[in-house]
Amino acid sequence: MKMLAGALAALLLTAPSAIAQDDPYLWLEEVESPRALAWAEAENARTAGVLETDPRYQPMLAEARAIFTARDRIPTPRFRAGGIDNLWQDAEHPHGLWRHASEASYRTADPAWETLIDVDALSKAEGRNWFFKGATCLKPQETLCLVRLSDGGGDAVELREFDTSTKAFVAGGFRFAEAKQYVEWLDRDTLVVGREWTPGEVTESGYPYVLKIVGRDGAAREIFRGRKTDVWAQPVVLRGEGGRADGLIVDRGLSFFEAEFSLVTDKGLVPIALPKKTREEAYVDGQVLFSLQEAWGGFQPGAVVAYDLAALKADAAKARPTLVFQPGPRQAVQQVAATDGRLIVTLLEDVKGAVDAYDFADGRWSGKRLPLPADANIQLVDTAGSDDELFVTVEGFLTPTSLWLADAASGEAAQVKALPARFDASTHVVEQFWATSSDGAKIPYFLVRPKAAKLDGSLPTLMYGYGGFQLAKPPIYMPEAGKLWMERGGAYVIANIRGGGEFGPAWHQAVLREKRQLAFDDFAAVARDLAARRITSARRLGIYGRSNGGVLTTVSMTQHPELWNAVVVESPLIDMLRYHKLSAGASWVGEYGNPDVPEDRAFIAKYSGYQNLKPGVRYPLAYITTNTRDDRVHPGHARKFAARLKELGVPYLYYEQTFGGHANDADPELNARRWARHYVYLAQRLMD
Repeated sequence: MKMLAGALAALLLTAPSAIAQDDPYLWLEEVESPRALAWAEAENARTAGVLETDPRYQPMLAEARAIFTARDRIPTPRFRAGGIDNLWQDAEHPHGLWRHASEASYRTADPAWETLIDVDALSKAEGRNWFFKGATCLKPQETLCLVRLSDGGGDAVELREFDTSTKAFVAGGFRFAEAKQYVEWLDRDTLVVGREWTPGEVTESGYPYVLKIVGRDGAAREIFRGRKTDVWAQPVVLRGEGGRADGLIVDRGLSFFEAEFSLVTDKGLVPIALPKKTREEAYVDGQVLFSLQEAWGGFQPGAVVAYDLAALKADAAKARPTLVFQPGPRQAVQQVAATDGRLIVTLLEDVKGAVDAYDFADGRWSGKRLPLPADANIQLVDTAGSDDELFVTVEGFLTPTSLWLADAASGEAAQVKALPARFDASTHVVEQFWATSSDGAKIPYFLVRPKAAKLDGSLPTLMYGYGGFQLAKPPIYMPEAGKLWMERGGAYVIANIRGGGEFGPAWHQAVLREKRQLAFDDFAAVARDLAARRITSARRLGIYGRSNGGVLTTVSMTQHPELWNAVVVESPLIDMLRYHKLSAGASWVGEYGNPDVPEDRAFIAKYSGYQNLKPGVRYPLAYITTNTRDDRVHPGHARKFAARLKELGVPYLYYEQTFGGHANDADPELNARRWARHYVYLAQRLMD
């Protein structure tokens, strides 16, 4: 039965339990119920009939497949055992090969790879849909590893001990059943593990809150027990020279952004004096590194500080941190990591990348900038534990990704690999503009457009936004967007709205909780600025967002249906009055607020996309897509939004992939199909 606008408004003021009872689509939250799966299958068939029969679909699919299965991709390197590990996926190995090469061989054009695990063969042998999610290896030998295997590509993994020297799982070795879990080696025969030890012993967010030290004999000793209302409890092993475990810290997540840190000692846990909004980052030269997300102790938000581990062990109450780096107003710390003897800090400066290496000597920190390309996005890939080498990638919208190997001790850096151009970038140009939001804040955005485009409002433009969790969105090389969209004359925009990490903690915290509307206002301001510059118009403007970006796109669709003609909603959060009850949602209360608290529910209800769909409104035709095996953002959000649109008689498209997890990219072939559908939809809406 269709809800009238007045009834919907009254519903939003009732208790959460009443909302849940009156929601006619709660059955779509039953992830694998036959009824819900049948509904999704029917929706998939309808959407495939619209998108996969379009004459552009097969050419786009072939182009996307060539990109995601190309053999001349850069094999992502991970330092291990004096060489390089890599997970490789292609058309013949969609589940992947975990493989190893010497560092010298890796630098060549054709490395001599040694296969450690053929994940496709393992899946076939065991009748499972395994995807490799990485490995935690014992230092310094790094031949014994705890391999993480996901059945279907979700966040929950099974852990198995694997010996890389014999290329076999260790008979009778460490093994833990599928769960969301954390594990670190203390020594060859001892682990520290966080997992669901007894049924239901997880937080409301689905993560472990009990940590135990586990011996090879199976004996387990509890060292920490948090609360069910926490987000998680994670172990942090501080590794010193030769991979030795110098110490153990418990990271107790009070919320997604708040934590308490304690040093594990023979006498129990010793608290480390830090503000709640702090992240543990690295350990090097006996110094434990943290980044502060709020002002504290004379330090400003964004500061990287260090505690001396010996001082903490001697008397934590008297220990004092020292400043390593304080970012300026146009800077933001993105990543912090350690090599054997150096601290690595990657930065954004006006949304462009840089990398600094710090040395600790005579009680002082000194830093120097590594010689990497300017005006590019730079991402840290991995750091070595046995020396001071590190890998970074360098890229831009129109500049193919390149891999650089740097030495933090010598300060040298050189390109070792480069991705071939995947599309013709000569036709486009990159520009940066600033829009003015509802409160006067200046919001930067990047525009990639055809050089020859007429600025008459007719340019088909796809605008991407995220705006949450302090995640910055700098320019990146997107082969699929370049080939499937820009080569066909489309423009691309990244809106660096508040909520991200482009300018540090303040940029993020400006739109938390009751201030969330400002992020949506920022996004709308960019759209209006594009129109004012005559770059595009509502008829030719589409938006795309995934995960937290699904909040953004569905709110944008309901608040400003007049601003866009296409809306891609992928792996989304949408029902913001129930998000905390679904999958890992409870961990994000610090970002959005708690719908169980009346004051919070009031401001969330004002924008929540699911509740704010109204009859009689002409909404743009949305393309909604999710994944059945997404155990981070519940597929019920997308399903229910589509069902509500159908109830209101609003046209939409819906597609649900059956595996791949939250990222939706576990399988190269399915990833190619995913992007082909995306861009066919966008072409239909914005180019036709």
